[in-house]
Amino acid sequence: MSINTESLASVNKATSNFLLSAANTALGSSERFTNLNIDTTRSVFENSVSKAKALMDAKDLQEAIAIQASLAKPSNEIATAYFSSLYEIFSQNQEALTQMLEVQFGDFQKSASSLFENTTKSAPAGSEIVVAALRSTFNATNTAFNNMNNVAKQFVETAQSNMAAATSAAVKSAEKKLPKASIQ
Repeated sequence: MSINTESLASVNKATSNFLLSAANTALGSSERFTNLNIDTTRSVFENSVSKAKALMDAKDLQEAIAIQASLAKPSNEIATAYFSSLYEIFSQNQEALTQMLEVQFGDFQKSASSLFENTTKSAPAGSEIVVAALRSTFNATNTAFNNMNNVAKQFVETAQSNMAAATSAAVKSAEKKLPKASIQ
């Protein structure tokens, strides 16, 4: 049996390209996560400073109470936006990596299938039972991967819909619980 150096080089190139793409995806997500943290920190700081200034400029106790009561709403909005954005970043990262893995596994399946077919063509006489067992194992492995992939996709879809529902419910609940302040 001889080793086909062109095939080996092709596999190495494909693997390197895959790893580079995965690293770029991870770095892109890290960059978005860092920017989200910086933007959120800036927003919280600016909000806190403006509310502190408004509180110091209050003319009387009722105005101070009204300002104090209004402090929670922007914080809840910022937190909700932050966690929604965070979830979006991680979901997009997961989706991109999943797509890359599916493509990589599809390429692997094609290569393995081609190698398997070429190997079985040159198998010695009397090895039909072993070839059939290997073919059955190969097919079962592919079916198992496809089933696991489908279950993972359903899990992600369910998690995404649950996250959206929980975020919506949290926002509605927070809005109901915020005190209504009025200046008299």
